Amino acid sequence: MNTNLLSKLLIVFSLLLIYCSTLVGQNKKSNDSLQSIINSSKAHDTLKISARAAYGELNQIYRSSYWDSISNSCEEMLSKKPNKKIQQKLLKTYASAISNLGVISSHQGNLETTIKHFKKGLEIYTKMDDKIGVAEQLANIGTIKNQLGQAAGALEYFNKAYAIYKSLNNKRGIALTLSKIGNTYSSQKENSKALKKFDESLLIYREIEDKEGIASCLANIATIYRDYGNINITGNSENKDVTGAKKALEYYFESLAIYEELDKKYAIAIILNNIGSVFNLHGDPNCSSTEEECKRKGLEISIIYAEQSLKLREEIGDINGALTATINMGYAHVNLKDYAKAEPFAIKGLKTAQYYQLPIEIRNASLLLSTIYEQKGDDMNALKMYKLYILMRDSINSDNNQKATAKQEARFEYEKQKAVDDAEHEKEIAIEQEAKEKQTILTYATGVGLGLVAIFLLVVFNRLKVTRKQKNIIEEQKNEVENQKTVVELAHTELEEKNKEITDSIQYAKRIQNAILPPSKVVKEYLQESFIYYKPKDIVAGDFYWLEHAKGKVLFAAADCTGHGVPGAMVSVVCNNGLNRSVREYDLTDPGKILDKTREIVVQEFEKSEEDVKDGMDIAICSLEGKTLKYAGAHNPLWLIRDGELLETKANKQPIGQFDNPEPYTTHTMELEKGDSLYIFSDGYADQFGGEKGKKLKTANFKQLLLSIQKETMEKQKQLIDEAFENWKGDLEQLDDVCIIGVRIS
Repeated sequence: MNTNLLSKLLIVFSLLLIYCSTLVGQNKKSNDSLQSIINSSKAHDTLKISARAAYGELNQIYRSSYWDSISNSCEEMLSKKPNKKIQQKLLKTYASAISNLGVISSHQGNLETTIKHFKKGLEIYTKMDDKIGVAEQLANIGTIKNQLGQAAGALEYFNKAYAIYKSLNNKRGIALTLSKIGNTYSSQKENSKALKKFDESLLIYREIEDKEGIASCLANIATIYRDYGNINITGNSENKDVTGAKKALEYYFESLAIYEELDKKYAIAIILNNIGSVFNLHGDPNCSSTEEECKRKGLEISIIYAEQSLKLREEIGDINGALTATINMGYAHVNLKDYAKAEPFAIKGLKTAQYYQLPIEIRNASLLLSTIYEQKGDDMNALKMYKLYILMRDSINSDNNQKATAKQEARFEYEKQKAVDDAEHEKEIAIEQEAKEKQTILTYATGVGLGLVAIFLLVVFNRLKVTRKQKNIIEEQKNEVENQKTVVELAHTELEEKNKEITDSIQYAKRIQNAILPPSKVVKEYLQESFIYYKPKDIVAGDFYWLEHAKGKVLFAAADCTGHGVPGAMVSVVCNNGLNRSVREYDLTDPGKILDKTREIVVQEFEKSEEDVKDGMDIAICSLEGKTLKYAGAHNPLWLIRDGELLETKANKQPIGQFDNPEPYTTHTMELEKGDSLYIFSDGYADQFGGEKGKKLKTANFKQLLLSIQKETMEKQKQLIDEAFENWKGDLEQLDDVCIIGVRIS
């Protein structure tokens, strides 16, 4: 869906009514505001239809009837030839509706209909002179062309989109188009070219901090490693080794974690299916048993992932994705030699692929059926399916298609160079306009340059003399090879000493960091029934815990600063100092006001740097006076467990640090009861990868763990939390620092 268009609609048509709710990201309030516009008898028809489109985007409505209704309303109002301003607003809403109809058709597998919708959207955006909208539709059409096996046509549309994004210096669009071009090369088995495009795209996505783009690129790279092992960008390898499978899983799981964080169900379904395919193709790469046993174990795991993917795809109505998962289920059962279970999946996959005319899926399903019929002894049907497979394979990889792909590749490079040349030409015009003003500077610069050249030549001449002397010395030392061994050993010893110095320095930094943490004795003095579970990833940490006693109140917090290791520890010192100053210097005890003042101090500290420092922290902070608890948080929530039920108080969705449109932090007040248990924490525990499948622990499992240990003392809880963490992590590396504070009210 067109999220850029949604943003514009909310700004233009609903700013005054839903501005506050948009800032805090509360969908319910946004929905209520949009509904009030839709149901208003006083609102203009143009505003109503725009609000309906915004409501559909916000709630991810995937019904053709909904967007058909909006599209028809726009056509009707446009036919009345309104003034130019209203016409532009209607065209934006119309384009949004058409684009969403295209997305829905794609999910249903109606790819030819999808192209018609996207071309209609392209026509509307062109009429509006909306270059970003035009580029988006071109890229959408290219994606569907690639799914239909029309690689050359796909590249043609991607090249046009790329040229527009390049002319606008739209980095997100450039990265997206590069990734799509990589997918096209991948479908044609141009693996080194594909990987090069994915790497270029990933670099840009990381630069602009686009999580969804990063996840997509990671998944694309994983697919290359899954299918072809280790691929060198300058050359192609068909080595489908275990190393490639492990790399593929590493990239897929990293991508899955991001998509789960973003709650992108469509993408999660794809990644689950792809993870299963790695185990299908390569067995279990982490298995240490016999090759046959590892292959069998991998196939069993692949079926589990394929079932998860298929269930999720059917849930969201993704017919195309469900088709892929269905065929993969068939292949997994064939590899397990369970042909009876495989056949229904293969038949269903072929019928669906033929119905929607998808050549790649027809190819895969027909080859699967050919294998099944051959094992059953049904030679006639096996041959029939194999002929269909050959027909589809040759159609997808035909010579004409390959030549057209090469032609489009050359055209892409031409467009890319043309964009560079155009930019250079504009620079030349600017230089000519300023030539007179710069002439004097150029003359002086030339003189200085010549002077530097003269100095450089003198230095070179001097170094030549030194080099001659050194050459003579080297010649004399050729007979002293044994002495050189001693020199090397001394150098090695010096290197070890330097390494020890660095380690000692970090250990000393740990002592400094420990000095800012409240001692256990002080914690127990003010919080008798409590524990602090603190587990840095490295020697020093970005997480820290904090405690102060002021005006009869016990103030305590669990904080998570940007990064971990030495950089995270440096940020933690700044943030810890901000908390201390807020309480000791500014005499604050209200958690929300403490966070407001701490943010102000931290931002001021980092603004002193000439660099653009955006570091800061997430934190949960509490004030306890008797049984009155006050809490405020930056991203990190408070969990209260009472009578076997976990109650969550959510934090403000803004960090302690630089943030656009910051708001005061909210202080929540509650009266506690005897036996209540409080927990504040960083995200390191729930984000840890582990378990049998190497997946993230997640907050749901963390909650369940805390609920299951409520009968234990706080010290016993700490022990059980540590044991559960270590068992889950297993042999995997600790992902991040971990900090948990638990307090029981007596």
